[in-house]
Amino acid sequence: LSEPFEIFEFDFWKRPESNGETKVQVKVIDDGNIHAIVSWWVLQLDREGTVFYSTAPRWINSPANIGKGMSVSRGEEVLLEASHTETSVSYNLNVQVPKTDTRQHDHNIRDFQLLLSPERIAIYGDSKWRSSVLAAVRNALQGRVNPLCVVVDDSIFLTLLAANLSKTSHVLSLFPGLREKGAQYLETVVKANGFSMDRVEVPEKRKPCLTLHDTRGKKVDMLIGEPYYYANEGRLPWQNLRFWKDRTLLDPVLSEDALIMPCKGILKACAMSLPDLWSSRCCLGDVEGFDHSIVNTTLGACGELPAPKEGPFLPFSIWQCGEIKELSEIFTVLEFDFSKPISSCHGTAQVKFTEGGICHGFVLWVDWIMDTDNSIVISTGPEHRYWKQGVKLLSKPVAVGINGCNSNSEYGSTIVEALFEPSSSELILKHAFL
Repeated sequence: LSEPFEIFEFDFWKRPESNGETKVQVKVIDDGNIHAIVSWWVLQLDREGTVFYSTAPRWINSPANIGKGMSVSRGEEVLLEASHTETSVSYNLNVQVPKTDTRQHDHNIRDFQLLLSPERIAIYGDSKWRSSVLAAVRNALQGRVNPLCVVVDDSIFLTLLAANLSKTSHVLSLFPGLREKGAQYLETVVKANGFSMDRVEVPEKRKPCLTLHDTRGKKVDMLIGEPYYYANEGRLPWQNLRFWKDRTLLDPVLSEDALIMPCKGILKACAMSLPDLWSSRCCLGDVEGFDHSIVNTTLGACGELPAPKEGPFLPFSIWQCGEIKELSEIFTVLEFDFSKPISSCHGTAQVKFTEGGICHGFVLWVDWIMDTDNSIVISTGPEHRYWKQGVKLLSKPVAVGINGCNSNSEYGSTIVEALFEPSSSELILKHAFL
């Protein structure tokens, strides 16, 4: 909606200022709704200013229905305020708060602001996700009188939900990553919405495990999580199985009929064609006469690795990985039963290819089964854009064909074998093409 404009200029011939602020009057060149500020770097590589490197986007494509945004018309001007620290740049459009909003709060918003990833904010804004979690918690609380509910992860959403849906519940939130920030944010939200903190408790000190002393002698009736751990964002899907470890540590304080939510985790997978991603993760060799192979391990290179080395699992949002194509049916690799203490899991599946093409690897994710009836499932697969999947790229791409029609040079199916080892939280995946 505007021409590109400069925000900050940093002269690397001298030490940059640690902090800076600027205001830019931006002229709108077309009618529309402002949803975001897109920024990038233009680097001047030589003193004379003849060689530049830009990270600007080639194009911007936004879905039609993503919110009202800030309506503007061609010819208008919008005031953009920008500031930077040593490590970050932030923007603010000068939009006036509606005069009808008369609520007053005792806290400065900067004192309790939580820095969540865009994906996590989008999850909380997704009505389908909220409805699923709401139904699961409501069903779990039915028929329980004075339940002690422990929120084992960093979910403020579940804490408020459990306290609000049952007027007799006592909620103990551990907030292992958010800690004091989570407690302060929770208190502010509770005050703003007229709730009471009498039935919500956040332990003051981090503890390796709760005891009956911490629960005042009462056994835990519900152990719940999204599961969402603040420090685990952007990591591999099964690293949120920390929930299973925490459930195991809390086993001594769980009642005999304690409800665990989510109840299960299903590790799903699909063989896929990922040419752009595979090319971007190829091993480095000679570049302009210099041997760069020493950095392949550090960079997590996968493609063209010399045998018997294997590339690591990589966390990616598959929809952002360029050209993609599913080559097989989606299949179950492993099942994790959270009603029991954590243990090693092993699974094998033979999968037929449903499309012909070049297989570059396997994409894996976890479907969280929220209730004992298996009726509420939260999937983190590639079609759900808020989540990252785990990708296991092949050292060399393999040509595959539709089952029954494959030629001598194509494979019609694959056997996938997986092992999850709780002591290291690592997943071992082996495959063989048939």
